Amino acid sequence: MNSKYLESVDFSRHERWLIRALGPEVVLLILNADGDVIWNESHPLAPTLAAQIAGKPEGLAADIQMLGLPEGRAAFYRQLGLTKDGPLGWGAVIFPVQTGEGQALYLDRLAELSDDMFDGIFEEHHHRADLEMMTEELSLRYEELHLVYAVDHHIQEHSGDYRKVFASLLQSTADHMNVDVVAFVRPGGDFCLHATSLSKPIHNIDLVLVEMRGDLFRFVQASGETMVMNKIDDPRRNYIFTNMPYKILSSPVRSGVTMDALIVLLNHADKPDFSNSDRKLAEVLANQLSGLSNTYLLLESMHDFNEQMAKALIEAVEAKDPYTRGHSERVNFLSMEIGKALELSQEDLDDLHWGSLLHDVGKIGIPDAVLCKPSALTRDEYTFIKVHPERSYDILRHIKHLEDAAVGARHHQEQYDGKGYPLGLKGDRIPLNARIMAVADTYDSITSSRAYRPGRSHEVAMKELERVAGAQLDPWLVGVFKEIVAAEPEWLVRFNIRRDKD
Repeated sequence: MNSKYLESVDFSRHERWLIRALGPEVVLLILNADGDVIWNESHPLAPTLAAQIAGKPEGLAADIQMLGLPEGRAAFYRQLGLTKDGPLGWGAVIFPVQTGEGQALYLDRLAELSDDMFDGIFEEHHHRADLEMMTEELSLRYEELHLVYAVDHHIQEHSGDYRKVFASLLQSTADHMNVDVVAFVRPGGDFCLHATSLSKPIHNIDLVLVEMRGDLFRFVQASGETMVMNKIDDPRRNYIFTNMPYKILSSPVRSGVTMDALIVLLNHADKPDFSNSDRKLAEVLANQLSGLSNTYLLLESMHDFNEQMAKALIEAVEAKDPYTRGHSERVNFLSMEIGKALELSQEDLDDLHWGSLLHDVGKIGIPDAVLCKPSALTRDEYTFIKVHPERSYDILRHIKHLEDAAVGARHHQEQYDGKGYPLGLKGDRIPLNARIMAVADTYDSITSSRAYRPGRSHEVAMKELERVAGAQLDPWLVGVFKEIVAAEPEWLVRFNIRRDKD
């Protein structure tokens, strides 16, 4: 129990009680664990009494003891009580020495009352310390709950974008804990995000982040424990954050039994030391981010697998017709540009992404003689072509993650006036994603080269889009696309789209 709470005890109350019992000539003195008088230190006999108590063996002071003092005075004293760090301090009662009949009874009563009072002082200190520790514990629990809530809040706010979740959570932590830098470091995949709430600038922040990914990560990984480095002369600075006088608190983020990431809190040297409470909060944050990180690693892995599978399917389609190479990726890109301009939700953007990327996968089942024919198609050959949206749907709908995306792929050949295929849907009955894909698909089909003609210019494509708006295409979405291209986006050059000279 820490003796810092001793000075918070109401000694005046105990002294008043003593005076009421024994008279106004008794004086209470309190000494702390270092032997310094902290109550009634101005009393003329305080230095003498303190010196005598300090000169006694500690063991003799566990029970009430009596000391003779100058000026016809004496004192009873004893330890106030023992804490885990040793004696809490000493209490002493100075009283006038009496002679004659009744002296023994007076001393017995005085010793008993002093003993009871010293017990009362220790109990009050004990309760104050318990209350303070309980307050600190409740404060820490609140901070922990705040962090746990913050994780859930940021997940809900940025659902689907794990980088935004991490960035937002780190910024919230930096602001809430008043930490100069909070970083999440995962060297595998070179993933390092940080947030700042700077008390003053850090001009070498890039070097600091490099150090976090390097020696600091390796040290914490090897120890497997939270590391706190507050002191400028900490010997670990010989090989961690050399010549960087920052205070560091770093906690491992575990994935099962292995550590693949860490949380780092960094402060300027003139800020307070990281405390045990800060350490616990960092470990709570690391524990929360462990589950979050593992979830996103799994999602990232699934996303990579889906991308690879999609590319394999697209490659299979484009291998049949070299002239369509890159078509699916361009339609995907243009569709996403329209979707972002419309500020679609992340879920809808995901469906648009996969649907537009795989909208032509059904062409795998179309004979090469039809798909690559350089001349006009016969009625039956065109019928084969019209089958591909349904084939795309049949392929994609069996993948649960792509069920909603498959709907857009199925209907991207519908026409706004109801004359398209496969179901002849009209107007807003056509799914929005399908209408977006139709605009992107039409634009790319016009500007891309085919076996029977070279790609036409951007200006020609835009005139054609405007001509078929309201018939083949949704006029509202054609208008959105016109606003996008009016800004002369860089992809016009990247996709090698021809431009008509003025």
